[in-house]
Amino acid sequence: MSAAAVHSLWTTAATSPLKEQISKIGAPKIEYGQLSPTLIVIGAAVVGVLVEAFVPRKSRYYVQVFLAVVALAAAFAAVVGLAAGGYGTTKAHIAAMGAIAVDGPALFLQGVILLTGLVAIFTFAERRLDPEAHGNRVDSFAAQASAVPGSDSEKAAVKAGFTTTEVFPLALFAIGGMLVFPSANDLLTLFIALEVFSLPLYLLCAVARRKRLMSQEAAVKYFLLGAFASAFTLFGIALLYGYAGSVSYATIADVVDGSIQNIDPALAGTMGNDALLLIGAAMVVMGLLFKVGAVPFHMWTPDVYQGAPTPVTGFMAAATKVAAFGALLRLLYVVLPGLRWDWRPVMWAIAIITMLGGAIVAITQTDIKRLLAYSSIAHAGFILAGVIATTPDGISAVLFYLGAYSFVTVGAFAVVTLVRDAGGEATHLSKWAGLGRRSPLVAAVFAVFLLAFAGIPLTSGFAGKFAVFKAAAEGGAGALVVVGVISSAIAAFFYIRVIVLMFFSEPKADGPTVAVPSPLTMTTIAVGVAVTVVLGLAPQYFLDLANQASVFVR
Repeated sequence: MSAAAVHSLWTTAATSPLKEQISKIGAPKIEYGQLSPTLIVIGAAVVGVLVEAFVPRKSRYYVQVFLAVVALAAAFAAVVGLAAGGYGTTKAHIAAMGAIAVDGPALFLQGVILLTGLVAIFTFAERRLDPEAHGNRVDSFAAQASAVPGSDSEKAAVKAGFTTTEVFPLALFAIGGMLVFPSANDLLTLFIALEVFSLPLYLLCAVARRKRLMSQEAAVKYFLLGAFASAFTLFGIALLYGYAGSVSYATIADVVDGSIQNIDPALAGTMGNDALLLIGAAMVVMGLLFKVGAVPFHMWTPDVYQGAPTPVTGFMAAATKVAAFGALLRLLYVVLPGLRWDWRPVMWAIAIITMLGGAIVAITQTDIKRLLAYSSIAHAGFILAGVIATTPDGISAVLFYLGAYSFVTVGAFAVVTLVRDAGGEATHLSKWAGLGRRSPLVAAVFAVFLLAFAGIPLTSGFAGKFAVFKAAAEGGAGALVVVGVISSAIAAFFYIRVIVLMFFSEPKADGPTVAVPSPLTMTTIAVGVAVTVVLGLAPQYFLDLANQASVFVR
């Protein structure tokens, strides 16, 4: 073929419809105002990384804490502004070219994640609990995370007064991913958000100052199991794409309903293949249930909760659950409502074994952090009962429960950081004997949180459980409510056992001391108690708020 002929092929190709299409590709339309909460947090996280590079070591801690607190407060103000502007109700829509939903559930859960993150950051910044080392105040995190535990370089880092201030930008990145997770409106955005908040959490779990090997073991377990869960999710996304020819929630929902007309000929062979739909949906839901900590995907929870630095455990236990349940709700209610008869029986089974499994295994625990881990598994089962209701009341009950649960959790783990002996935190239950006589205030506060976990009336836990069980009963899941009440009774046994241990046992002579925290941890605990009591005594306003925010944009 001559050069002229080749050249003419080029020119004819260039005038083809492809060229017209290229000229029509418009610039992406991004609604920056409506995405501002996420953008503020991610922007602050990037600035935090630069702070690590350019700010002198002496000043980093103060700059990072200030930056994190201001960013989270500003992002929360942005969420409130969007909700006040009607984006949770009348103006709810899909933003960022179909990638992000701006609607009631998204804004409500983003607000909860930001407030939980804010009070959790205060526990990250706490530096008064441990005695000073070499004249320097120390926090819960390793002096130099890259140093081998027990090595000379670690000792030198402690002596020099180094601190791991990278935990603040890492926490901000995690919160940024969590903000996108419940509002993602296509499967790729969902997966990217999952990775953005998981990877910082794997790192945060590994940087405890005390018991570093246990902390690193927890991080490796979390990372390996999390990688498996991510792989399942990604494979499920691929199968759902093969089924629907799209990763967009709305398109998949239309294909499931059979209401889509114009089918791409390249995809006509696989579209509507139910095997792809069922296996793909099961795999994506499995990935989300792993994050929630539902049985049988819960095996990482106790080890990671026990090994991670306690401030990280509190943050992760509260915020991850909120984000993961938000994503699960959107997936089941927006993408797969047409599959309700397929996923409800499976969810029934998972909710039952999660409630009973978490409650029964918690009875045998001797470590307070592991006990709270199994308690969180049982709570995942209670929240799943609301998810199964498949009614608007079910959504609002789940939103309310998540809001109430997250503050109790952060507060409870903040109290755990205060009870200390020579080896750091005293987490073995035997050490807590007689705590009510040695430090009545701390024991009383912890008792309030335990009663809220148990769902005793006049606490937020009771209002949340009542809302979830009522929605489940009205949604036709009465048998599930019976199992839930039995599980709650079993769970109440081990919560009240801890209260009895604290107030009615003799304190041991060599027992732990209760450290006096700075105003930061005091604020976290005070906010936890206030939310627990207010949501218990006067839940109606917040239930109404959750009710208004319970409509997904489709």
